[in-house]
Amino acid sequence: MIELGKMQTLTVQRIKDFGIYLGPKGDEEHSVLLPKKQVPEGVQVGDELPVFIYKDSEDRLIATTSTPMLQVGEVALLTVKDVAPIGAFLDMGLEKDLLLPFKEQNHKVSQGEACLVALYIDKSKRLAATMKVYSYMSAESPYKKDDKVTGTVYEINENLGAFVAVDNRYYGLIPQKELYGRYHEGDTVEARVTKVREDGKLDLSPREKAHVQMDADAQRVLTAIASYQGVLPFNDKAAPEVIEREFHMSKNAFKRAVGRLLKEGKIRITEKTIEQI
Repeated sequence: MIELGKMQTLTVQRIKDFGIYLGPKGDEEHSVLLPKKQVPEGVQVGDELPVFIYKDSEDRLIATTSTPMLQVGEVALLTVKDVAPIGAFLDMGLEKDLLLPFKEQNHKVSQGEACLVALYIDKSKRLAATMKVYSYMSAESPYKKDDKVTGTVYEINENLGAFVAVDNRYYGLIPQKELYGRYHEGDTVEARVTKVREDGKLDLSPREKAHVQMDADAQRVLTAIASYQGVLPFNDKAAPEVIEREFHMSKNAFKRAVGRLLKEGKIRITEKTIEQI
């Protein structure tokens, strides 16, 4: 069987001036064209070739020896090459670009943007992309608590947090309470696994454990004080919103960092400021 959207090894059945026809071994009834410019030199009838199957501009199955960035059912980060009235077109590593219909976008995309998408076959039996990748994720990750992971943000929920595709394959979530800073769909994040749930999904944090993170936070606070000519115009009693805006950290993390600097004798706290010593 010739599978649309998949890499597969097919057998050379016939050789023509304009290319070769390939099909499953022993199956003469089904074939697909590999255009001449894609045909390896010296190929003979009976040879086997690894190819990817997609559809040309006339909606006919066609083979290519080029390797796409993803296959049906897979997820990958692709770049928007153009935006048209029917949707966006993505570079998937082939001559023909991949359509991302408007209805499959979770936000309006623009040219040059990197989008995390899954490849699927639509109702018209054509290849298409979707940004709704949740159902394509796996809960069978190899990671455990405190492992470091890399992933792509694919959805942000103001109540739950940022959904992350770890390795672009596994379910991950940065809970809302851990979301300090600005995150957008398509962002690449490095995080620590804080919990592996019973269903296999991963809870993540972009921050280190408290005792490790404290060093980085203390340095960040010290750098900020220096940018204010040595006098921060608020102290450790500032509103959480102010701290999040200035430092992208929680008030508790800020107070821990200030406490570290105070203990080290690098700052002093007044009724309205924090001053560098």
